[in-house]
Amino acid sequence: MAASDRIQFVLDGNLVELTDVDPTRTVLQYLREDLRRTGTKEGCAEGDCGACTVVVAEQRNGKAELRAINSCIQFVPTLHGKELLTVESLCRGGESLHPVQQAMVDNHGSQCGFCTPGFVMSLYALYETNPAPTRREIDDALAGNLCRCTGYRPIVAAARAMYQAPRPDGLLHPETLAKTHGESLAIEHDGRRFFAPVSIAELAGLCARYPDATLLAGGTDVGLWVTKQHRVLDTIIHTGRVAELHTLETGATHIDIGAAVSLTDAMAVFVDQYPQLEEIFLRFASPPIRNAGTLGGNVANGSPIGDSMPALMAAGTTLVLRSADGSREIGLDDFYHDYMQNDLRPGEFLERIRVPLPGAGTVLASHKLSKRFDQDISAVCTAYRLELDGDTVSSFRMACGGMAATIRRARQCEQAVTGQPWNQATLTAGRAALAKDFTPISDMRATAAYRLRAAQNLLTRFYLETTGASEETVYAYGRQG
Repeated sequence: MAASDRIQFVLDGNLVELTDVDPTRTVLQYLREDLRRTGTKEGCAEGDCGACTVVVAEQRNGKAELRAINSCIQFVPTLHGKELLTVESLCRGGESLHPVQQAMVDNHGSQCGFCTPGFVMSLYALYETNPAPTRREIDDALAGNLCRCTGYRPIVAAARAMYQAPRPDGLLHPETLAKTHGESLAIEHDGRRFFAPVSIAELAGLCARYPDATLLAGGTDVGLWVTKQHRVLDTIIHTGRVAELHTLETGATHIDIGAAVSLTDAMAVFVDQYPQLEEIFLRFASPPIRNAGTLGGNVANGSPIGDSMPALMAAGTTLVLRSADGSREIGLDDFYHDYMQNDLRPGEFLERIRVPLPGAGTVLASHKLSKRFDQDISAVCTAYRLELDGDTVSSFRMACGGMAATIRRARQCEQAVTGQPWNQATLTAGRAALAKDFTPISDMRATAAYRLRAAQNLLTRFYLETTGASEETVYAYGRQG
């Protein structure tokens, strides 16, 4: 089947078709500069402030999946086959305010107003997906929206009040969305190309043909290459429409996660099996970033301060790598070679992530140390997998982020702990061994000495959590982090 040469998506019930589009033109630029929809604002241009938040919907498993995303780091071709909603979409042509907007008015949720459209769209996504959110769920939904006027209290009040008005008809247009092409996309502009295959075989063929192409998953990192580093990307291959990469299954021994599964969806299944990881995943970026970003993209990118990899590595995760010649499986702890260098060969891509299920008595936990609770990059991120035989450590794995050029296991610490009683003496030996495992650097987030002490204290915190220490004692070590 021939690929489509035009981008098709739905906006306010209308089918939009675009040709001759710059492959790296952002959705924000398209809305503001081409359509003059200036309700969507540009603040940071890197997915941090939320002023540019829009909502997209796409068909998954026979129903429309609606998610808030940052339009400033999404490229226009990634809208292919989706429906787009902006703050202007909510007003029904100016006839009346949506209950979310009216609640913001009634509760004085807007001060200077610059951030308001982004807040409205995040609240709209919450309104459509959660009929009775808790305060924690409201806070999480708004974690990606910053208000410089410090007006969060009335915005939270609006979130509670928006359900009180009669619910209007839905704004989505599934009948129009169904008309968008299901085939792959291939466009070219000024000699630069954008491909969006729909099958894994097609993806493998494109990667073989263009081994130097930029693989684009959720765009939460690659988008910044364009908006902040001003890189020119000659060939982009988007993995987001490959059906085989969106499967998510929990088998008898493993969680099997396709590389294009969003962080939002992957984390829900992960936390279901490992509930101790709930906080680390809540602190993993904001909902718009988690909605767009993929676990596969986070792993393949391989940042030394990526927050998912320590927990995945501690759990014993393996990766399935694919090319036109076939597939192979490799341990995550063998995948990273050096800073931003991994084991992927030319023409190869990450297909699946396989996370072992916990055994009886297995404890998997992770701690993140950063200057803010929400929306901040780690200074240190640690993860541990502990199995006890009585009071003796039968198996112990520890992985650290922010401590080396890659996410890395603390192998000398593991050796010092494994086979020993899980007691204070073993903890002391493990803390000392961490100084042999890592020689961290000093940078804008932390000094080398602070990072090492933090990793040691976080190991102590894990020990206290697993030995029945009081919450006050555990919290104290978390603060010392």
